Order: sequence, then C-alpha cells, then structure tokens
Amino acid sequence: MLKSLRRIALVILPLVLVLAACNGANENGANGSDQPSQVNNQSNGKQQIEVFHFWTSGSEADAMNMFYNAYHNVRPDVEIVNSAIAGGSGSNSQGVLQTRLAGNDAPDTWLSHPGVELMEQYVEGGFLQPVTDIYEQEGWLEVIPEDAIKMVRHSDGELYAAWVGIHRGNTLFYNKKLLDKHNIQVGSSLSFDEFFAIAEKLKSANIPALCVGDKEIWASVQVFENTLLGVAGSKMYEALFNGTASFDDPKVIEAIETYGKMISYQNADHSSLSWDQAVKKMMEGGCAFNSMGDWVFGELNKMQYKPNVDYGWVSHPGTDGSFIIVADSFTLAKGAKNEQNAKDWLKTIGSKEAQEAFNRVKGSISPRTDIDSRKFSEYQQWSIKTFKEGKLLPTATEGSAAPAAFQQAMYDAAAVFIVNNDAKMMSRALVNAAKDAGMTK
Repeated sequence: MLKSLRRIALVILPLVLVLAACNGANENGANGSDQPSQVNNQSNGKQQIEVFHFWTSGSEADAMNMFYNAYHNVRPDVEIVNSAIAGGSGSNSQGVLQTRLAGNDAPDTWLSHPGVELMEQYVEGGFLQPVTDIYEQEGWLEVIPEDAIKMVRHSDGELYAAWVGIHRGNTLFYNKKLLDKHNIQVGSSLSFDEFFAIAEKLKSANIPALCVGDKEIWASVQVFENTLLGVAGSKMYEALFNGTASFDDPKVIEAIETYGKMISYQNADHSSLSWDQAVKKMMEGGCAFNSMGDWVFGELNKMQYKPNVDYGWVSHPGTDGSFIIVADSFTLAKGAKNEQNAKDWLKTIGSKEAQEAFNRVKGSISPRTDIDSRKFSEYQQWSIKTFKEGKLLPTATEGSAAPAAFQQAMYDAAAVFIVNNDAKMMSRALVNAAKDAGMTK
C-alpha cells in the first residue's frame, strides 16, 4: 500500500497545487434515510462533540457506530451530537455546512475529501485549524505514507485533516443469481460491447441492465465519470482535469454518447431512488448492474448477501487497471466549541483498531500501512490488490479532481443530458465549466 499511495501525489497533488487558488464529500458517497444513524443531541449536562457528516445508509450508519463506540470507550463522559445529513456524496450536506460556516456556526468536526475539496473550500476559506500536532503525537507520520500526507498538507506546511478511508469509485457490481438465471456469465473483465450485449439480452426479458438511484444526480454523474475513464483512458482523463486537454475532445464526445447508451438501459424509477435503494432493487432482481463506489459492498454486506454467490463485481467497462480514489477524512474546526473533545475524536478514529473496524464495515480500505489486510473481505482484498497495482486517479464527482464550481456544473450538465441526450451540448457545458473554474491552461 505504501508504494501505491506514493502514486497518489502524482495524480492528485498536482491538481491540488494547480487548483488550490480555485479550490476531494461522497463516496464517498451516501444517501439513505433522512434520519441519522445515531442521534444524541439533547444536552444532559455532559460534555459534547458535534460530528457532521452524510453517512446515513444502513451500512454507513453501522460504520460510523464503529467510530462512535471507539470514542465512547475513550471518552465516556462526552455526548456525541450526530449531525448527519442524508444525501449521497454530500449533495445535501454541503449546502447546510456552507451556510453554517458562513454564519460562524461550525460543527466541531466534519467529513471532507482530502485534496481539492479540503483545500479550496475549508483550508483556503479559513475554517480549519491544523492537526499537525495530532499526527506527531499519534505517530501517524510513520504509518501513513507521505503522498497521503501531502493530500492533507497545505502550502503553509500544516496538516488539516485526519484520514479514515479510501474507496474505489469505478466498480461495477451485479446480481449474480439474476445473471445466472439468464445464462449470462461475467468474467474478470467486461468491455462496453459485452455490457451492451448483455443489456440487450436482459431487455428482451424486460429487465433493465443498469440500476441507478439518482434522486441526487451525483449517482448518475458517477456513471458518467466511470464511463469517461473507460472510453477516454487514464491519460486523457488526467489531462482533462489538469487542464491540458479539453472537454470538447472527440473522446469526450464519444464518452458522453456511451454514457447515454448506458443509461438508456437504466431502471425507469431511477430518479425516485437513492443510491442504496438502487442497490436493494438490484439484489431483488429489479435490474442487474450498478456502477458505483464500493460503499455498495458495505450495503450488500449489511443485507447479508454473499460475495460470488449472490453478487459479483468487475471494473466498470474499460477501466481495468485504474482506481478512482474516493478518500475520506475528518477535520477540526477553527475555534471549535469543544476543541479537546474534537481532538480526542480525531485521535480515536485515526487509530489502527478503529480504522480496521470502520473500514471492514464501510467497504473502504485504510490508508495506514500497519493495517492487517487479512482481516478484510474477499471484495476488499480485490480492491486492495487493484489499489496497489493500478493507476490511481482523482474524482470530480466526489470532489478531489476539480473545484466545487466545476463539480456542480458537471452535475447540472448531466441532469440536462439525461433529458435531451445532446452529447455536444453537454460537452460545451463542461468546456465552459472548466474555463469558469480556472482549470484550463
């Protein structure tokens, strides 16, 4: 993992440096119930800490409880105020958080993606205090690779967030029993041609091939981003986000058209479902494939489905050998109301024991090099192997590859495209968004 994480800087750090003046929350993405996983917001005389995040699906709630339990073991005297806002990729929580920050009402700690999102929105905005001393006190500088450290280090030399996990964004999960029923086999790799051939076969049986839950548009944008990588390739993908290639390139047009073809096979109720509801629909046989980050694994595990029996996985078509990184971390607010409690929170969630418990449930992998990977699932073993050997890439959907302005413009362009299927219009919108966000060179 050390060797792999060293490659992160080559992919993401240059983007941070280029975009820092202009400017990865998702994954890492989550949606689900409008109710937080654990609400403890009534003052009863205890000390408190407010934890702000958007992890509210079943598996995400369970994963957060791993952190909460670890924290309660360390600080039983502190009441956790769980400020969870449902909405995948931070689609709803971002607006709430920005309003609170503007009103000088910051939570003590909040979920953020290392990279552009962390630097542009929070460090450059003056909303965070450094956590460099925690890294030094806890010995994290020895167990978290330097290239991961760089993703939370500002040009002032200080570190501004505690790492908790790394997700893979470009995984294609599928209902194995459903495909078996229709004599459809998926190997270790899947091309676009193979996917579309399967989609046609399923269509003849009145089964949508692609399960999408884009009640919040980011879930469909994730399909687009994965397809962009699959069609354009990793070199072009990198060039688009570092400003050396343009979104009107013929390969981008082809990727948009391919994205359009993919979503032509999606479930009719896609716009009424959250991402985790789409996963549930897939496993109930309502559709076959789901292109999403591997927080899907957490949901499948939560629902007690068995890998390689009930479901399988493969890289999104065309993306073998690439790993789109959706990284997660927690911050420390400047002037935090409960500063010491928040510092103890960061120390706890950054520990080896807490991260092993959390990531096993969440579906992610830990950035710590001293984690025992043998404790992780079969799927996560595959993810770890891909992470070690693959091409590491940032994500615009989840905030690490591009400024927030471009991210929102990409969401808007995809929403329009779903209605009008005009690839050139979407391309022009992305070209203009990149220019407006200062991404072009």
